[in-house]
Amino acid sequence: MASADRDFFPHVTVATVIEQDGRLLFVEEMSQGERVINQPAGHLEPNESLVEAAVRETLEETGWHVAITGLLGVALYRSEQSGETYHRTTFVGKTLQQHSNATLDPAILATHWLTLDEARAHAARPRSPLVLHFVEQYLQGQIYPANIVI
Repeated sequence: MASADRDFFPHVTVATVIEQDGRLLFVEEMSQGERVINQPAGHLEPNESLVEAAVRETLEETGWHVAITGLLGVALYRSEQSGETYHRTTFVGKTLQQHSNATLDPAILATHWLTLDEARAHAARPRSPLVLHFVEQYLQGQIYPANIVI
């Protein structure tokens, strides 16, 4: 194994696609100095499962407590801007309770409930191609049981 290969550490991330009343939950945030939209998403923390991370990140970024109901998929993404590689697991969830007094992650500028067309037309671009890819997959009904991820 080459030395450079040993220094390769992809980021393990999770995201959730949440639908309510025909609209999908997005966050607006800053990335590389640019406003972007994304699913509620973030990094896996020590001693938590992927599902726990997805629930935590959704709460931290939106104030919504959710239950994970399915899996959309796993993908690798390499950012052309930063050169970083992300190993992303995207889940489907349903809202359980909104915590209106929750303090959101400071990186979050706003939360939005948008249709796919509204997301495509939003002034902020998607953070990565995976954002709309997984929304489209969700809307096509390509959802797997969440328990295939342990």
